Amino acid sequence: MAVVRKIEIRNFRSIKSLDWWPTDGVNCLIGAGDSGKSSVLDAIDYCLGARRSLTINDSDFHNLEVENDISITVILGRLDDSLKNYEAYGDFLSGLRGSDGGIEDEPGHGLETVLRLNLTIAGDLEPRWRLLSKRAEDRGLDRGLNWGDRLALSPTRLGDWAEHNLAWRRGSVLNRLSDEKPDASKALSNAARDARKTFGTEAEKQLGEALAIVNRAARELGVPIGAAAKALLDTHSVSVSGGTIALHNEIGVPLRALGLGSTRLLIAGLQREVVGTTSILLVDEIEHGLEPHRIMRLIGSLGAKTQPAPQQVFATSHSPIVLRELSCNQLFVLRKTATGAHHPYSVPADTQGTLRAFPEAFLAPSVLLCEGATEVGFIRGFDQFCVAHRRISLQAAGVAVVDCGGGHADRPYQRAKALIGLGYRAAIFRDDDVKPSPAAQSEVVALGGLTFTWDEGQDIETAIVFNVDDAALLQMIDYAISVHGIDLIAAHVSTASQGAETLDNLRAVLHSQQHSASALQRNILARACGGKNAWFKSVGHMEYVARHILAPNFAGATEPFKAKVNQLLIWAQNVHG
Repeated sequence: MAVVRKIEIRNFRSIKSLDWWPTDGVNCLIGAGDSGKSSVLDAIDYCLGARRSLTINDSDFHNLEVENDISITVILGRLDDSLKNYEAYGDFLSGLRGSDGGIEDEPGHGLETVLRLNLTIAGDLEPRWRLLSKRAEDRGLDRGLNWGDRLALSPTRLGDWAEHNLAWRRGSVLNRLSDEKPDASKALSNAARDARKTFGTEAEKQLGEALAIVNRAARELGVPIGAAAKALLDTHSVSVSGGTIALHNEIGVPLRALGLGSTRLLIAGLQREVVGTTSILLVDEIEHGLEPHRIMRLIGSLGAKTQPAPQQVFATSHSPIVLRELSCNQLFVLRKTATGAHHPYSVPADTQGTLRAFPEAFLAPSVLLCEGATEVGFIRGFDQFCVAHRRISLQAAGVAVVDCGGGHADRPYQRAKALIGLGYRAAIFRDDDVKPSPAAQSEVVALGGLTFTWDEGQDIETAIVFNVDDAALLQMIDYAISVHGIDLIAAHVSTASQGAETLDNLRAVLHSQQHSASALQRNILARACGGKNAWFKSVGHMEYVARHILAPNFAGATEPFKAKVNQLLIWAQNVHG
């Protein structure tokens, strides 16, 4: 069956211009919200769907510029015989070059034969579907697809409303399962209740093949329909037509009463059964209505793990689970380029490790790559304090905070390089006790990435201990005691000072109004709370320290320390990048 080779969108909603070459299998658009992902699916649906009219208004035009026509063009390849019919489409068939994706006006040797279907909507809001061909235009020919071919090409869409596809209605997935056609006239002559029972018997004869496929798909996907689905008259339907006949469970409850997730799973499974008739599926928000294990089951049903791909799928997602399950060649990051055009960036193969390790980083416009859990807790704690004082949150600013898990100092830079290459705004927050290679750092700098770190040779614990006042240090010690116990903290202080300092003496000095902790005592405390001892080396512990101790005592910190923290917060909270 035909597949989409290229999509061209002009002046549609937030999209001024977009050109996309999708794959034959799963094509999942990811990225920040409001980037136009759902509009791309709508554009495909509007252009290929079997419809004679559309509900369009001025807001569907880019920037409300109704004088600029909406234009959606879909180039169809892998055409079946009906679409290659010379009498019907001979003047509209073109040739697609595999080398550069260019279009030749006529099919030829070494070219794939394609059709270009266009939807244009002018300021009068009237849609016009037609086939594009310069050869035909020169001859004054103008036509669209035959209605039968439009029905065959019309994509199945998984959305919030599943009732259409769970009844034998025109264009529904059930109508594509087999050539069987239900006839409810005999059953409908009886009273409504008797008619349901009567037609239930007739349906086994008329729709047996389709029902067998439905039951098999439901079992494989774990959709709860009872022992077997039945085709009964749906008394919910008003008109007496094919749509009157819908799927019910074993006790007669319509399957449209299933939860959203179950209906989406079932329809996806049925779509796999009709790929010989129609091979295009649209799925907005793959994860919608599904638990994690069912998300993975749906992804499998879409054919994401099958080679060759059984169907062409266009999807969107904001789920880290989906990103982990899909391969990099099935994901496209939708971005608005510097020229104002939208561009789906292919995720490179060497980014697969980053994708699996930090899928949430691919779902926000900005990413702060933290060396470890301590840095994550530090920025989150300050962020929570800022939000409590009516400043914008990291989440509202579109920042994903990622824990790189320590390890080699180059790791955050490798992750940042991959993300910046896909259009993300990225920065690194790290210690300075172990330095990255100059080459790794310079590559990220050249790409526009930033690094936030401490003074020469300092880790985060040392930076804090040497730059905050005595009151903050005393609160940090007391918090550590409440978490780890006084005996352990005292032992760490003794070990760090080689027995020359005690916890009691340190607390007394910090509590005193006449004395202040010396550089030596601060050095002892830095060694005691950092390194392998790690009093605060977890997201939760450092989050508490930052929110409840460091931020409230921020005025007492040194100016260089305050400047470094403020630079980090300003970058993170800068909504406009």
